[in-house]
Amino acid sequence: MNKLGATRFAVVALLFLASCSSGRRSAEFTLDGVTAPPRVCALNPQDFAQAERVPDFHLDNGCGVANGYKIYTINDVGLNPSALITCDLADSVSTWLSTMVQPAAQATYGQRVVAIKVLASYSCRSRDNINGAKLSEHGFGNAIDIGSFILEDGREVNVLHDYYGNGPDQKFLHSIRAQACGLFSTVLGPGSDADHSNHFHLDKMFLRPGRGTYCR
Repeated sequence: MNKLGATRFAVVALLFLASCSSGRRSAEFTLDGVTAPPRVCALNPQDFAQAERVPDFHLDNGCGVANGYKIYTINDVGLNPSALITCDLADSVSTWLSTMVQPAAQATYGQRVVAIKVLASYSCRSRDNINGAKLSEHGFGNAIDIGSFILEDGREVNVLHDYYGNGPDQKFLHSIRAQACGLFSTVLGPGSDADHSNHFHLDKMFLRPGRGTYCR
């Protein structure tokens, strides 16, 4: 096995372990009304991100990722830790960071965001880990949870601690959350429910005709 093949094998092995990892056990889920994201890529994430293509994989229970990439940076913004997400989601995160997050950071702080803290990307589980709920978009690599933003001077703007605070941090977080609505199919965060009090959840759920985006 060559070096590239060994790397891909290691990545896939880690994904299977992650989907069955110990700790808080994922609840059972249903696939009723759940549609996997389209297997298309408008752009190659390697054009705007430090990204490694991950071989498509599909588990017997419905989880799996097609056109997935392990993302380390997007538009020179580091992802800590790296995230396994679909090419389409990576494209939208790139747009959000470059046209919404960075302008808001410059306007608010006079500096740019250099990293984001990722709380979750691909994870084979139900929505909100509720037993019997629908499969989460995380189960397709079609969602990302962001807990905080790191500025050039090392300052951390934290969703849990700063969203309901006062001053520039609150203004920044409220602005970029509001702007994300429409670019993503679903935008959740503090105030949505207890499970989203410490992060922004962004996903690209497949929208059927007549169904709009969900921002709460």
